[in-house]
Amino acid sequence: MGRKPTNRPTSFDIAYRAGVSQPTVSRALRGSKSVSAATRERIEAIARELNYSVDKNASSLRSQRSNTIALLFFEEQSPDDSKINPFFLAMLGAITRACANRGLDLLISFQKLEDDWHVRYQDSHRADGLILLGYGDYKLYESRLRQLVGQGTHFVRWGSVDEVNIGATVGSDNLGAGRMAGEHLLGLGRRRIVFLGQADEHYPEFADRYRGLCEALAAAGLEADPRLQRDVVNLEDMGHAAMREVIGQGIAFDAVFAASDLIAIGAMRALAEAGLSIPGDVAVIGFDDLPAASMTNPPLTTVMQDIKRAGGVLVDTLAAQIEDGEAHSLTLPTRLVVRRSTQAVT
Repeated sequence: MGRKPTNRPTSFDIAYRAGVSQPTVSRALRGSKSVSAATRERIEAIARELNYSVDKNASSLRSQRSNTIALLFFEEQSPDDSKINPFFLAMLGAITRACANRGLDLLISFQKLEDDWHVRYQDSHRADGLILLGYGDYKLYESRLRQLVGQGTHFVRWGSVDEVNIGATVGSDNLGAGRMAGEHLLGLGRRRIVFLGQADEHYPEFADRYRGLCEALAAAGLEADPRLQRDVVNLEDMGHAAMREVIGQGIAFDAVFAASDLIAIGAMRALAEAGLSIPGDVAVIGFDDLPAASMTNPPLTTVMQDIKRAGGVLVDTLAAQIEDGEAHSLTLPTRLVVRRSTQAVT
């Protein structure tokens, strides 16, 4: 710390001004959580004052890092093999901004789950870590996650958070969200609630949402009718087909809780085709709060996942792993956005 400032600002100059070591400056400018917020802010302010910018090439050579993270989207199963979950596309902007704020480059790649993507990125050293979005059938995806852990790959995924997660996971409180949706419908006097979504170990987020609904029913002294649950993956056409099946079987129901907005939109189309009014005959709730949810007829009540915060947390979690080796999971809260699909205009 005895080094005097030079004409061309360096990290040593910042360290001299801030009264810290040069490695502390390097960690702070990389956004490391090992540096306190107050110290990091002081260092960043001095860096701005000196018009200092990080030499990413030199930094990479010293650390043997690429200063790049890879965002891997996985294709959802669909008849035309081309569907990408729009919820994850909506999260892309938040992830991009979070990377830019940390001075990280972002490599975006679309993957098929059956490919050897987990080997390719480890061997190529193109990225310091991976953010994984989407996976379809979790049981098929699970073995790849175990391989990533085994080979020491830094990664974080969006998904269902529980005590036995493989690697770092960030996700919404799906159980609480399901309970919240159920309580909303019960508060409107609805008692026969259809759940559209594959609620088993293959789709754990959907399963948690259904379990939350069942808890809300139980708290109201009601038992979930298994005939009102349909295994549906995240496709609009599947939601439409499942809703038509329920209607065709003549099973009484007065509400629908769909595990995603796409499923809900398909279900609403089937209800309209059957001459059932929304919300008069059937109240409908979706999940995700996609932009399309506010443009349905009527606009769709839905559970909003915090996309902006989620993108930042995913990047922060991965950066902490790369920097300090920490791999922590985090559950984010959700919010119910009430629209006309559950509340008639008064």
